[in-house]
Amino acid sequence: MSNLQLRIITAAVLAPVTILLIWLGGVSFRILAVAIGFAIFYEWTTLSASKQTRSGLITGWAVLIVAAALLFMKMPAIQVLALIAAGSVFLVQRANWAAGGLLYAGVPMVCLAMLRGDTTTGLIAIIYLFALVWATDIAAYFTGRALGGPKLAPRFSPNKTWSGAIGGVVAAMIAGAMVSYLSFDRIKIPMIILAAMLSVASQVGDLGESWVKRRFGAKDSGKLLPGHGGVMDRVDGLIIAAVMLYIIGALVTGADSPATMFVGAILRPL
Repeated sequence: MSNLQLRIITAAVLAPVTILLIWLGGVSFRILAVAIGFAIFYEWTTLSASKQTRSGLITGWAVLIVAAALLFMKMPAIQVLALIAAGSVFLVQRANWAAGGLLYAGVPMVCLAMLRGDTTTGLIAIIYLFALVWATDIAAYFTGRALGGPKLAPRFSPNKTWSGAIGGVVAAMIAGAMVSYLSFDRIKIPMIILAAMLSVASQVGDLGESWVKRRFGAKDSGKLLPGHGGVMDRVDGLIIAAVMLYIIGALVTGADSPATMFVGAILRPL
């Protein structure tokens, strides 16, 4: 079986499951968020195995598992994030890469779960997030291939171009406008501006993950997704954009109801 066939089969299986969990929200989506967090930490610590200690690995997993349990218990986001931060600080002196992995896996896990919640606004927030990140990835790839031009960051990712990056931002803005119109029967200009910001964050996340792989001489982050590589390879942009969206929402409408900003004053139509 070719790599392309594997990619198609994997996508055909995962896409409907992901869409269903997004639609259901609540506990169902928390399962997805936790699965993403666990997969990221596993791949991160596997990539950086040469920099790991057994005690650091055990501590990192213990903190991540407790954080996941607290999510299912619907504990306040600040408490779960504080636990992850405390665990990372504890690990810094013992296993720096495990500390970084705990933050990289744990914080997005919480942010994704809190953004979706079990409300209609949470559904809008997650659809908005996924739509603009997917639009960024697809448009950046095809625009970069079609137009070429100066490299974006050849030291980290030799194939990415400035034309692709700009194309990705434009596509994200269009996706943001579409979600806004379909959700509210109008285009909210702030949602387009926010989409551009999140697109940039997504692409920075992609470059950051590429740097980690190059740091350890790996082509893919793992082999959990046949034909695609690892989970980190697929969600590197999503998780950074999710953290940024969560922070903005938390500052505007609260740490436990970040998606409410989509119906609040900050995103009223202009």
